[in-house]
Amino acid sequence: MRKEIIINATLNEIRVAITEDGRLAELIWELPDKERHIGNIYYGRVQRIVQGMNAAFIDIGMKQDAFLHFSDVGESLEEDMDEDDDEEEETSPTLSSSENDTAAAVAKKPQKRPGPLPTFNTKRSGQVTINLEPSQMVCVQAVREAYANKGLRITTKVSLAGRYLVLLPFSSTIGVSKKIYNIRERRRLRRIAKSILPDTLGVIIRTEAQEKEDEVLKKDLLFLLEEWKKIDAQIKKAAGPTLLYRDMNVTQSLIRDLFTSDIDRVVIDSKKLFQEIKDYVEWAAPSLRDNVEYFPGPEPIFDAFNLEKDIEQSYSRKVDLPSGGSLVFDHTEAMVVIDVNSGRYAAEREQELNSLKTNMEALREIARQLRLRDIGGMIVVDFIDQQEERHKRKIYEEMKRYMSRDRAKWVIFPLSQLGLMQITRQRIRKNLLQVITEPCPTCEGRGTIQSKFMIINNIERWLRRFKGGSREFRLQLTVHPSVAQHLTDGRFSKLTRLMIKYFVKIDVRPSEYIEVDEFRFFSIRQNKEITREYQ
Repeated sequence: MRKEIIINATLNEIRVAITEDGRLAELIWELPDKERHIGNIYYGRVQRIVQGMNAAFIDIGMKQDAFLHFSDVGESLEEDMDEDDDEEEETSPTLSSSENDTAAAVAKKPQKRPGPLPTFNTKRSGQVTINLEPSQMVCVQAVREAYANKGLRITTKVSLAGRYLVLLPFSSTIGVSKKIYNIRERRRLRRIAKSILPDTLGVIIRTEAQEKEDEVLKKDLLFLLEEWKKIDAQIKKAAGPTLLYRDMNVTQSLIRDLFTSDIDRVVIDSKKLFQEIKDYVEWAAPSLRDNVEYFPGPEPIFDAFNLEKDIEQSYSRKVDLPSGGSLVFDHTEAMVVIDVNSGRYAAEREQELNSLKTNMEALREIARQLRLRDIGGMIVVDFIDQQEERHKRKIYEEMKRYMSRDRAKWVIFPLSQLGLMQITRQRIRKNLLQVITEPCPTCEGRGTIQSKFMIINNIERWLRRFKGGSREFRLQLTVHPSVAQHLTDGRFSKLTRLMIKYFVKIDVRPSEYIEVDEFRFFSIRQNKEITREYQ
């Protein structure tokens, strides 16, 4: 599979496209007014502890307090820890970067030492008690962007990601990615880390470190240690909640985490950004420097790579399928619902096979669209009904196969009796639709507005209240042109009937500058607007 990273930079935005065999697979949209927080490290103050939620709310210097679930609290200071020193396999903390390698082969047990971390105490009846107190200061890291009415999600399992290593300041474990299978190589990498790493710090060795020279890995680790020294110095002098460390921007972090030997090339249309990425790759991975290219134009870079059509489709509600079916995406507060619609069936006896064909096309496109739109949380897919169990199993197995390309964590459940498939997908940042859209001021994000029938009913109710409290006979009504046309259409129009019924002369003035579901009444005699007086 040919993989490429295409970067389009303008004054107002940076778009990063990841393509697979020439087709858009992922799209990251960075806007200057949409600040990125994932990976940032903060020194925060505990505001509230909600034991019933197994969570705490931390003031990190932003308008909204960050959310710290007890499962995101590190255990390096746990009071009742087992002191057995035998080596064992563990899973690494969740990384704040986009790295998805799983680490294992722990070399040391965490040691008790002072530090700005809360600790676990006990677990009783599903509840966890931790050593957190109101006003306590803690060092935390953002792992998920705020969305809807929820603030940033944070963790005390702080990590600093480099090209080949991830430094763990509050853990003394040394982990090696499970994707590195060679035993000798794992031992070599662990030996390098032990030779330079202080006893109080830990590290995760990433997949990309495999077969790299000792000096290259040491350079990466020394850089991370210097960064942590700066952060540690800020912690010691911090007087209140503050930002300690800002992670790389989206483009730089993607190059750090994703630009590996399986990426054929990175193409950039900005000279400034091209030079920045070129300099970083020259420092971090010299062997890949020739895979970074500058795109001079004059044709827009996404047009040259035929990506704009796929990008437009990525925020469309409806996505067409090759055989005439379609997908319809609906976003609710709690989940995303995807409806699979079929094309025309060739014959009734072929309905089962036609349904299977459409469902197979749908699941391939759904797996792609989930990555492309970066949809997280609960997802429910309404597939076309299948009667045969083997076809249902095939849909489930194929969905898992296509989702295996996804870097985010996910869980898929088999089709229910109603033909519904439940999917949960890791939510890290805002999905694409949240980044590039904002709620409509007219419909307040509902996607609908009042019908003209309802608007005219509201106008009539206003007139009834007006005639009950006034003796005026001449009014001016300003409405949207579409409503004005609906009022005045026909020989005996709705406007005529309203004027006869309420014995009032109404002069209708269409205006493009008024909302479709809005109206304004003006008094001719008083020469002023009187809408609010009788609303």
